[in-house]
Amino acid sequence: MRDEDILIGSLMEETWLTLEQVAAACTVEPAWLLRHLDEGLFPHAESVAGVWRFSGPALQRARRMRELERDFDAVPELAALVADLLEEMDELRERLQRG
Repeated sequence: MRDEDILIGSLMEETWLTLEQVAAACTVEPAWLLRHLDEGLFPHAESVAGVWRFSGPALQRARRMRELERDFDAVPELAALVADLLEEMDELRERLQRG
């Protein structure tokens, strides 16, 4: 199990991460996240009083998108689309396991 899997698995639904925490966890600059936020590519993030907050699913999405952009030279929109599909597959797998 990777350290990042442990971090994601330990996040509770009510736990929120800051922009800086997510950037550090993804090994990206905060500006990378801000560009993607401006483009609307993080539906699991919200701004409260001008401060961005990220949920556990948003952290996982950010990591996936960063890997896709880095490993496959994907444009952000394509990385977001693939992240959407992977999230949907995860949800379907969970439903199947619950029966």
